[in-house]
Amino acid sequence: MVTGASAGIGRAFAVSLAAQGYSVTAVARGTEGLETLIADLGDGHDHLTADLGSEEGLHAVAERLRGGGYTLLINNAGTAVHGDFAAVPLEPSLTTLDVNCRAVVVLAHAFLGTATPGSALVNVSSTLGHTPKPGLAVYSATKAFVTAFSETLWYEQRARGVRVSALCPGVTATASQAATDVPSWLVQTSEQVVDRAWRALSDEGGPVVFTGPLNRAFTAALRLLPRRAALALSAD
Repeated sequence: MVTGASAGIGRAFAVSLAAQGYSVTAVARGTEGLETLIADLGDGHDHLTADLGSEEGLHAVAERLRGGGYTLLINNAGTAVHGDFAAVPLEPSLTTLDVNCRAVVVLAHAFLGTATPGSALVNVSSTLGHTPKPGLAVYSATKAFVTAFSETLWYEQRARGVRVSALCPGVTATASQAATDVPSWLVQTSEQVVDRAWRALSDEGGPVVFTGPLNRAFTAALRLLPRRAALALSAD
């Protein structure tokens, strides 16, 4: 199952999984994008239209997972609010909390309840979970939560033979994010992010997966700076 599957990293995951012979259940809010994806994937795949920020949508997806039969969950759906926290409406920030944190927890619990040895859970986090960015206050905080949550699950589940990881992409060029204001050497495609995720799962390394050495190095460098300086730099 892949959430947030109709575009960007989620779509790249779905396409890659189908190419490897997986039967994919694609989840997203928009039916049209899902139907286009399923048509591209071909026969043997399914889709579920659900808004993970709503009780009804989250319940529907969790119940599907509780039914068992899934060996891989890509918790990719996410949203963000741009701007000074105090200057933007509160409701979108609360929705960000629901989708980026609550949905991740609910779906992880539903999946792990029936997961068998050899199964894997990938929670898509972000480098901003390590180096928060002013103007994306709630988003950065939710990704810090996702990373810490995934690290703990990695430790708890490994005795069962279930792999858990936090995938931490940096800036990723998608249809909705051209990333033209970021140095090209820091920008990856969705396909590059997904390729790194597969290699990490094959390597059976640690719980946190950066999607490239430059992202890892840039994040590490920012964390070595005084916190005030790092925040000022990331705000630019």
